[in-house]
Amino acid sequence: MDAQSRKIIHIDMDAFYASVEQRDCPEYRGKPVIVGGLPNARGVVATCSYEARVFGIHSAMPSQTAYRLCPQAVFVRPRMDVYRAVSQDIMRIFHNYTDFVEPLSLDEAYLDVTAIGNERVSATMIAREIKQEIAKQTGLTASAGVSYNKLLAKMASDAQKPDGLTVITPERALAFLDRVAIGKFYGVGKVTEERLRQMGVHTGADLRGLSLEALSAAFSLRGRQLYELARAVDARPVQNDRIRQSIGKEVTLSADTDDLTQIVDVLHALAQAVASALLRRRVRGRIVVLKVKFRDFEQITRRVTVPTAMQTVDEIYACSVTLLREVVLRDKVRLLGISVQRLEPADEPQWIQLALF
Repeated sequence: MDAQSRKIIHIDMDAFYASVEQRDCPEYRGKPVIVGGLPNARGVVATCSYEARVFGIHSAMPSQTAYRLCPQAVFVRPRMDVYRAVSQDIMRIFHNYTDFVEPLSLDEAYLDVTAIGNERVSATMIAREIKQEIAKQTGLTASAGVSYNKLLAKMASDAQKPDGLTVITPERALAFLDRVAIGKFYGVGKVTEERLRQMGVHTGADLRGLSLEALSAAFSLRGRQLYELARAVDARPVQNDRIRQSIGKEVTLSADTDDLTQIVDVLHALAQAVASALLRRRVRGRIVVLKVKFRDFEQITRRVTVPTAMQTVDEIYACSVTLLREVVLRDKVRLLGISVQRLEPADEPQWIQLALF
């Protein structure tokens, strides 16, 4: 199949958590709503309504900062059980159209509709119908992007929010990317963005002007990805059997601390939470990652890879404590997190190389 003949849709719910809260509480509608930590306690913004975003509030911002920017905002604690239930309803809508659905989170997914899209029923018509069905069944709005690969579909869904629908045909792809600010490119993080700006790259057109050699010299293996990114090259399939690659849990401490006993106790509680999640999903993992954020918000991570995939509290906790010994506690700790990566089904047998003697 020609790479440009695929029909990929990316659906992204608009301010999902906040929109659910505004739907369920009519008194919140039209008001700036912030879902996450409360302003009089430690915590961050999980998401916020579009009315709050005009004040400069965004995800991962400390709740106290959000309050200073918009003291009239409504602060709401997350109701994850409700969001998960709504997400399941949305995913069922997707599966009414295609089996090729790749969820990225509770509120977004890729759909491959190549097999059902044709001249009579185009991918654009399918995306529009899905948006209408979501609104009808959940009372929420979604933005959709339609194109021939995942990169363009994802960027298209971000182009007209909220309640947007953007189509990028093969003929329009490069012109679309040329106008996009480099920081808006899917997969370009803040560090990469800064390095590219230092090289005079501010838009997709600037990025496309750099040779593969120049990008490889500056970014090593990542250089080829950037080179292809600017040219709308993305052959990744929509994976309907996608296995989650990481399960983790983190907590912002009620007070900053450098007390090792308290830190270790928190790690044990986190290990219990992660182990329970692994057990529920019937998976285990080979990489344990420890995350430590200090009082000044500087963050470090340490990781270890084990030869045998793990799932139990004791295994995860032991790895976390080992990783903690590698961390220099140069300041008081604000946040701790543990995640397990490189997951595999727990019902698969594990093969271990035994010693010869």
